Amino acid sequence: MVSKPPHIFDRDWEWEALTTFATAPHPEVSFGVVSGRRRQGKTFLLRSLTEALGGFYFEATEGTDVEVLRLFGMALARHTGSPVGYPFADWRDAFTFFFSLPKDRPMPLVIDEFPYLMKANPAIPSLLKQEIDLRGRTHGGTSNARVLICGSALSVMGKVLSGQAPLRGRARLELVIQSLPYREAADFWGVTDPRLAAMLHAVVGGTPAYRDEFVAGDIPASADDFDAWVARTVLNRRTSLFREGRYLLTEEADIRDPALYHSVLSAVAEGNNNWGGIAGHIGHKSSDIAHPLNVLEDCGLLVKEKDAFRSGRTRYRIAEPLITFYQAIMRPEWTDLSLGLAEEVWARSRQRFLSKVVGPHFEMLCREHALRYGRTHFGEGGIGEVVAGTIADPANRSQIDVDIVVLGVNHSAQPRPVKSLGEAKWDKVMDLRHLERLRRARDLLSAKGYDTANTVLACYSGAGFHDTLRAAADDDPSILLVDLPMLYGR
Repeated sequence: MVSKPPHIFDRDWEWEALTTFATAPHPEVSFGVVSGRRRQGKTFLLRSLTEALGGFYFEATEGTDVEVLRLFGMALARHTGSPVGYPFADWRDAFTFFFSLPKDRPMPLVIDEFPYLMKANPAIPSLLKQEIDLRGRTHGGTSNARVLICGSALSVMGKVLSGQAPLRGRARLELVIQSLPYREAADFWGVTDPRLAAMLHAVVGGTPAYRDEFVAGDIPASADDFDAWVARTVLNRRTSLFREGRYLLTEEADIRDPALYHSVLSAVAEGNNNWGGIAGHIGHKSSDIAHPLNVLEDCGLLVKEKDAFRSGRTRYRIAEPLITFYQAIMRPEWTDLSLGLAEEVWARSRQRFLSKVVGPHFEMLCREHALRYGRTHFGEGGIGEVVAGTIADPANRSQIDVDIVVLGVNHSAQPRPVKSLGEAKWDKVMDLRHLERLRRARDLLSAKGYDTANTVLACYSGAGFHDTLRAAADDDPSILLVDLPMLYGR
């Protein structure tokens, strides 16, 4: 096991996966795929891996096939100590040399930004496949090459191993680098105040690059400093973070009409999270938005989540918090922000931030808490899903929206266990009325045939709980109160 360098924060299991792959002693070539949205630290990890193990790293750039091949030859020459670049005739010639680099030990060979190579020469996956097969176990070949390709264009990387793709079935490692979980993100930013951590996460999420590269280490000193921090960083036209919410969309190769996709994301940021609501917001028919929704899903910018209790109903949410912040706060005020009026814009947008950004984001954090730490509260038996759900209430001619539904593992021969029903309120002190709604939801589900015998009724609040609700929770172990300190494990 190769020790993780001290400059890498967290990422313990990712580092273990990469080093295990790169040092595996088997005598044939290994191939792996690393992907993830931009700014998550993929390149940082892979560079650290090749430095630790003496491997080869090449970052592709946009260019013609001939130019990229020449750059590849120059990078290989620098790695081997050759004073001149290798004049490869074609990519087959280059890959033959590339795979022969490791001699007496396993060595990681990394090609980053692989989609640029595919764009320059669509035949590259087929050529890689042929080289892998020639050195694989079935052909009796031997090679210490541990080849890793990496890319941020999720719509492209998702196709590398799918369907009839040439490289399908060749990968021994398929690693997706995700954003830091919310607790780890707070530690990474050095924020100990749970309220500040939640608001900060609603803006920058768990994307590591935003702390140093984009705001130069400018961290809000306290919750009282948060407003000033937003004005001097995210809304400041001189910072890299100012235009990031726009660039994340335009960087995706499959997006050819940014205006339409911005409108779709704006609709979701406004709270329109289903097909009908999105279509109505942008003035399109529901049938006309299938393609942009699918593209945004493939790019990893939108996440589709099913309703816990209504078959066929799905909800959409934006995967990157900064995009939600941009669509809800910055895009409507772009003219004034471009004039440098950050403080003025924020003064009139702060309440909108709390309702349109922090409120929904807090619900998402609560679902993540239930998924990651719920086993402590909801008993044994495993967690099948953590989603939101809608329950019809015919007697009252209404429906009950449940923010956090924790379902147990689904065994077809038994009723589906509902491990927890939860409601989340960022800025409201919760009381017995919220508990009664959850009890009503539990009773309706029981009548529908769900197993609610051990259902925990959970109230998640960013503002606290009324004394009557606290007293009820003290008397009833099936009632769970989760405040911000508990959410962050403080």
